[in-house]
Amino acid sequence: MQANKKMKNGIDPWTLIEPVTQRETEVLQLIALGLSNQEIAQSLIITTNTVKRHASNIYGKLGVKRRTQAVALARNLNLL
Repeated sequence: MQANKKMKNGIDPWTLIEPVTQRETEVLQLIALGLSNQEIAQSLIITTNTVKRHASNIYGKLGVKRRTQAVALARNLNLL
């Protein structure tokens, strides 16, 4: 992939406007494992609402709408 070429969703694969935080990365890793929001919450000792907020932030930063899209793009960007 060329450095100046953007992906279909408009994300430049080399930079994100706002980087994914360490906690968002942890949530993303658990999403990639197929865990539900409840299971992620139990694993990280946070509420399901907090998991949903992290997921929403991840989707916004990656420019996606679904968990599967977030995981696929994160893998393409070497975030996972």
